[in-house]
Amino acid sequence: MARHGHRPSQAAPGRPRFYGRHAVLAALANPNRTVRRVWGTREALSALDLPPVIPITYADVADLGRLVPNDAPHQGLVAEVDPLEEIWLGDLLEQGAGDRRPLLLLDQVTDPHNVGAILRSAAAFDALGIVTQDRHAPPESGSLARAASGALEVVPWVRVVNLSRALDEIAEAGFWRIGLTGHAKGTLAEVMGDARIALVLGAEGEGMRHNTEAHCDELAKLPIGPKVESLNVSNAAAVALYAVTARPMS
Repeated sequence: MARHGHRPSQAAPGRPRFYGRHAVLAALANPNRTVRRVWGTREALSALDLPPVIPITYADVADLGRLVPNDAPHQGLVAEVDPLEEIWLGDLLEQGAGDRRPLLLLDQVTDPHNVGAILRSAAAFDALGIVTQDRHAPPESGSLARAASGALEVVPWVRVVNLSRALDEIAEAGFWRIGLTGHAKGTLAEVMGDARIALVLGAEGEGMRHNTEAHCDELAKLPIGPKVESLNVSNAAAVALYAVTARPMS
């Protein structure tokens, strides 16, 4: 059902608003995502084949700009959604049993743009999923979904209470846990071998916490040149995922 000339309302508590074509279309295409309503320009909505059960509101560009933070680029589409259901680490590890897809763990990476970009790289390199702490990671949001460019809907995201215990469980599942840090002696290529890989990345600036490092099997660095001190965490994740998926197998 469509409404005309309706001033956008405030978001319902706990429901993020996604904006931009990639984020909104991916949410609509995800059978596990509940989309509560969609706002859009007449031009943008005319290109969509929306289920009749989703409330639709035609809005102009200015009104859509009031729905998103700081007039973020919405490309004529905004959707209010329910957060995805929680995924359990054991279920993810069971689903990935028998394959060699890498797993990513983020230690207190809180910037939604970085996590969104990491999700996008995880989708590009067919990672098994990402694991974060529940209290030190960003919630689903419009900015994260836009940075992920649809990957939020296809990459499993597990939130855990204790990252160290999660690393123990991951080791029991047969993963070789490699923490990326600039003070490591060996490079990623030198330490990863042929095992299934779980890559651990820490927050920018602080890096991995000591206890997280202690739960890794190896520490490794990326072989970057002296002109740059370090890489953004999302760039480092992309480079590391490429290295893992492109490694020759003996």
